Amino acid sequence: MVGARPNFVKAAPVMRALRGRAEQMLVHTGQHYDAAMSRALFGDLGLPRPDLDLQVGSGTASMQTGRILLRLDSLFPCYQPEACVVYGDVTSTLAAALSAVQHGVPVAHVEAGLRSYDRTMPEERNRILTDHVANWLFTPSQDANDNLAREGVDSGRVHLVGNVMIDSLSRLLPRTDTAAALRRLAVPADARYVLVTLHRPSTVDDGAMLQSVLGVLTEMSSRWPVVFPVHPRTRARLEAVGGTAAGLRLTEPLGYLDFLSLEKGAGVVVTDSGGVQEETTWLGVPCLTVREATERPVT
Repeated sequence: MVGARPNFVKAAPVMRALRGRAEQMLVHTGQHYDAAMSRALFGDLGLPRPDLDLQVGSGTASMQTGRILLRLDSLFPCYQPEACVVYGDVTSTLAAALSAVQHGVPVAHVEAGLRSYDRTMPEERNRILTDHVANWLFTPSQDANDNLAREGVDSGRVHLVGNVMIDSLSRLLPRTDTAAALRRLAVPADARYVLVTLHRPSTVDDGAMLQSVLGVLTEMSSRWPVVFPVHPRTRARLEAVGGTAAGLRLTEPLGYLDFLSLEKGAGVVVTDSGGVQEETTWLGVPCLTVREATERPVT
């Protein structure tokens, strides 16, 4: 079960490993519904096209959760799966896990146990609730096991398996081409540049915070090119605050390979994405994390 960009990156190596061992059905909730972005991601990652697309579309987390529950309500009895695999911490993760549990289908949570200890983050609530209804919890790092132990989760349900996002990264890194990605953005191939991603409510929903971050990025752009692939959520917030983002090279959301090409060659990355924190750590690229708390303290 996938619903948002990070889920695709995590699902790809798991589905590849299970190929030939189990019959698999890929269900896309449609939480992230940009057709062009989805096509690029599925192609880059070698994921099969979804067997089902629930097309839940945009809305609040509560609205999306409700739509997913309604649309899955007839699917679990129809297909009768032996297990439901969910990934990460997005709205679709929790909604799919809840629906599976209500239909008596065991749940496997990939990337379980991460905690920021900030329950104002919707992702934190999703992580906690999913972990406590899941039958199998597959963790990326020892700190995740420690978190679950503190919460009283039976250790027999917990399995330390490593970081599946890095499985995708390491497999596809040889196919990246930083120079080609920079050419398409008209950035000199020898430039030291800054790569930016921002999408979390704590960063972009607060107009004063967003304008403050834009001010710093604009100042940085006087010295280095600042490449900013803009998440649809962030673009809407930029328009709401009248942010001109002067000097920044705003782009549409990038495919996985294009983004990874830019990420590996960046002088520094500025982000509020947990996945990007992990990727830059593995790549050895300096990362400035624009957050008060993170569920990935290992970075």
